[in-house]
Amino acid sequence: MSNLNIAVHTPALLGEGPSWDAEHNRLLWVDIEGYKVHVYDPSTGEDQAYDVGEHVGAVVPYHGDEVVVALRSGFHTYNLLTGELQPIEDPETGKDNNRFNDGKCDSHGRFWAGTMSMKNESKTGAFYCLEEGKPVRTMFRDVSTSNGLGWSPDQQTMYYIDTPTRSVDRFDFDLAAGELTNRTSAIAIPEEFGFPDGMTVDGEGMLWIAHWGGGRVTRWNPHTAELLQQIEIPADQVTSCCFGGPDLEDLYITTARIGIGEERLLETPNAGSLFVVRPGVKGQKTYAFGSVTQSDSK
Repeated sequence: MSNLNIAVHTPALLGEGPSWDAEHNRLLWVDIEGYKVHVYDPSTGEDQAYDVGEHVGAVVPYHGDEVVVALRSGFHTYNLLTGELQPIEDPETGKDNNRFNDGKCDSHGRFWAGTMSMKNESKTGAFYCLEEGKPVRTMFRDVSTSNGLGWSPDQQTMYYIDTPTRSVDRFDFDLAAGELTNRTSAIAIPEEFGFPDGMTVDGEGMLWIAHWGGGRVTRWNPHTAELLQQIEIPADQVTSCCFGGPDLEDLYITTARIGIGEERLLETPNAGSLFVVRPGVKGQKTYAFGSVTQSDSK
């Protein structure tokens, strides 16, 4: 796959959580350890970074210049123009060793995001759902490192990764109610691939998984657990991926610099950069927070 390019040359400590903002044709992504929300405009090649002052696990489009972020201190709206943060709710008040990690919105505009320990503690995190105007719901607990998630094109299945389990799990998803049932393992990731991290689901219902410590992004059939494709990335810590661009043909891939020794960084100087590739399939539409009314009226 020779069409892998660097979209943004940057030494992100822990690039993560890419999310396509279709309204503005731009990519939102975060540097968790750098406390930054990034906004990348593919038409100009410009990447703007905004310091939000604390760990930011995920960012999703909201409306206008407002985005919704999952910070260490809970869910907030963030105004990119004024820098103003407005708290929505913190479901983990008092859990000072935890922070939010990956998250994204379903097609009804609910923001799903989970937490993890910053001290490598096992099963101290949980998985949450934020619906506009409603209290946060705790969907399940006993999570170690809440990570990639995504939905099948028919919206009847949600896929989910708790990284240390090396398993990609499948839930039956009730879109109308926003409920999860019948958790099973769909794919067991082999050890030599590193750990499964962020994930996206393409328009054909296949899973694209980023591999922490594995230097690659892979494509899998979740119905047969068959590995379909691999794209090698010149960075060991590959953290997440999502489809973007006007036709959702571009796969954006985030990477990290943390956890890599100095010698290895000399060999992989672009670790932390945002990569982009055209894998030959299209992604699914990204939904903004609270977007149910918009999507119903279109």
